[in-house]
This record gives sequence, C-alpha cells and structure tokens, in this order.
Amino acid sequence: MTGGAGYIGAHVVRLLRQRGEEIVVVDDLVTGDERRLDGLAVTQLDLASESAADTVAQLMREQRVTSVIHFAGRKQVGESVERPAWYFQQNVGSLANVLMAMEQADVKELVFSSSAAVYGATEGARIPEDATTAPVNPYGQTKLVGEELIESSTQALGLRSVSLRYFNVAGAGWPDLGDSSVLNLVPMVFEKLDADERPVIFGDDYPTADGTCIRDYIHVLDLAEAHLAALDYLRRADSAHDIFNVGTGHGTSVREMITEILRVADSKLVPEVQARRAGDPAWVVASPERFEQRLGWKATRGVKEIVSSAWASRAGSTRTADRLPSA
Repeated sequence: MTGGAGYIGAHVVRLLRQRGEEIVVVDDLVTGDERRLDGLAVTQLDLASESAADTVAQLMREQRVTSVIHFAGRKQVGESVERPAWYFQQNVGSLANVLMAMEQADVKELVFSSSAAVYGATEGARIPEDATTAPVNPYGQTKLVGEELIESSTQALGLRSVSLRYFNVAGAGWPDLGDSSVLNLVPMVFEKLDADERPVIFGDDYPTADGTCIRDYIHVLDLAEAHLAALDYLRRADSAHDIFNVGTGHGTSVREMITEILRVADSKLVPEVQARRAGDPAWVVASPERFEQRLGWKATRGVKEIVSSAWASRAGSTRTADRLPSA
C-alpha cells in the first residue's frame, strides 16, 4: 500500500489488519505519520524519484505482494494551481513508477485513489461516473490522467483495476486516526477554533442556496470500508478497469458544515467570508448507485457522525479500538 501512513490509508490499514491481511506500506512520510500504523513497518520512499520503480518492484517480490492500493499523492487544489508541473511529476510520475513496479513483479490488482475533481465544474445535480470529465485545476487533471494511464496499463498488462473517485472525506474511525493535516475543511475549522479565531468561508457568491460551495462529505471509515469492498471485487473480477464514485449522494454546503462544527464545539464564533479560492467548483455531489449495485456496498454515516468523530479525535489521542465504532 502506498501512502498507508496517511489519514485515509491508515484507516484502510487498520481494517485490513483486523481481518488478517498482510500489508506492506510505502510512504514518504511528508504528510503521513507512522505512529498511525500500530507498529507496522514503513518503507520510506519518494515514489516520484527516478529509482522508485525498481525499489518498489524488489519490495513486491520480496514480500510476495499480490494487490496494490495506491494512495500516495499530493492533493491541495491551490498548491496545484501554483505548481502544476510539480503536481504532474508527483501524482502522475509516482503512479507510473508503481505501474512499472507492478509489471516487473507481475502484480495484477490495483485500487487507485482518484477524485471527484476529475469532473470539474458541475451544477445542481448528482454526478454519475459517465458525466463529462473536465477538471478545473491541475490536481484534478493529474487524477484524470492517472485514470487514463491505468486504463492503458490494464489493457497492455492484463491488470484488474479500480479507480475510486473520492468526494469530500472527513471524520475519524478511531480517535487516534483523525485528520491532522489541516488541508481539509473540518481540521481547518478546528485549527481556527483552537486559536479562538473565526473560521473562514472561501466565497459566498456561488450559485447555490446559501452562496457557499456544496460538497458530498463522506465519513473516512465509510471510505475505508469501500476500499475493502473494491479489493474483494478485484479478486473475483476479470481483467478490466472499473471506475466508481465513492460518496453519499447528499450535498452539504460549506456554511452548513461549519455551522455543525460550531454546534458540536459549542462555539459562538461567526464565520468570516473571504474571496473564492482558485479552482473551487460550486457543486460536487456524487451519484453513488453504481458502486452499490456492482459491489453491494454504500455509505451509512452522515454529517453528524463525521463532525462528532472528528471532534473526538482532535486531541490526537493515542488510544486504539478493538472494534469498529457504531454508525
């Protein structure tokens, strides 16, 4: 698993270990934290480096790897707008190295972390997988190119592959696995509250009911469970590249999400509106029916569970759980 020490990756690692899977983790530990992995060894490596493909192929052969879940990558929209060439090097280059390693080691199963950012600007409707893909920022472009690279590699190498188009991920499956990166809305608001500063809304002039962006927020534990469902699907599927949305199908505005965070935090602070961020589309909500129909899985946790679990994790507790938290 690449990026397994990250926020989402660590949740998938824990679920896989709970059901007895053997896992090999590769992570550059730039945003990942090996303390999330409960003692599991991590190979620290920049997957975009020139020697990465050979290094990973050797590791795959030594550890008898049969499947890959590829999380590793950069994900800040604003940063991608400022540094587009570097984003392509990091996100597409690392994926190319993983695919070359899989070819060398004869590994045939791949789950890829894609993104709803491949759809670009959408308005007022849930997005199916066959919707037009027109990313509005370099981050989304790298994810779309990644999907295309996997499609070509699947045809050439006889892979079985799934690209999961994530929508907005938040919450915590366990208190010690919360999102500490301050790259997403919920931890960004927490950081403001900890400093007794007003949380920020980037733009309130979008064509939505309250003027703020609409997003499909999925609980990270739901997303982690979706990866296990995808992996099981690959193990029984024929050679093909399948694409699935992973979301809830329900939209929540940024203002609504911040209001719920303030309620849980019992805070009287009032959000501050600032200018829009470059590359932010107004409306991004999943049509998740394909995943449910093909894989028999759907998200079950809502915004209240997302916020309450994230709030419970904010102190960075090192406690672990021996069972899944209830929905």
